[in-house]
Amino acid sequence: MSFRAVPRLNLKKTLLFVCDMQEKFSKTSKFFPEIAQTAKRVIDTAKILEVPIVVTEHYPKGLGPTVKELGLDDSIPRYTKTQFSMCVPDVVPLLKDKESVILVGIEAHVCILHTTYALIDKGLDVHVVVDAVTARTLVDRKFAFKQLERVGAILTTSECVILGLLKDAAHPKFKEVQKLVMAEPPDSGLLNM
Repeated sequence: MSFRAVPRLNLKKTLLFVCDMQEKFSKTSKFFPEIAQTAKRVIDTAKILEVPIVVTEHYPKGLGPTVKELGLDDSIPRYTKTQFSMCVPDVVPLLKDKESVILVGIEAHVCILHTTYALIDKGLDVHVVVDAVTARTLVDRKFAFKQLERVGAILTTSECVILGLLKDAAHPKFKEVQKLVMAEPPDSGLLNM
């Protein structure tokens, strides 16, 4: 049996991708409030640790803007897209000199999957935060996770990613981030799959 080391997150060489967490999807996606709450934990950590955040909106004219629950202010640009991958022309230059992308959002079997394909094709490690990713159906969510893992994504949790970015309780921002970790995470429906 061969052993493949799981790529670690390097704080200075990581981006956070927030995929299509929009108003219309909030009404049709399973566990959306819980997914949004968990995604916000990851977003807040990224802000504290100064990890660049990339946000896309899929056809916002029809699907609405990014939900306010994520706490993303106007200083974080939104990249509009119609393709399923987040790797639109304006986003691709942001990948330069990066090793890893943390991925949260929707839908697991469409835009999350296609974004993962594109990022892996560009040589990046993709950490899919399973408790911050969903779809309209639990079947699509469940089998998307299997497919994501099969193509080489690292399936992880919000707490694992947050602590993986810190790496050490001696980190100067540990106490600030620890407050986010200590808050009880919502039930994201993963154990029912």
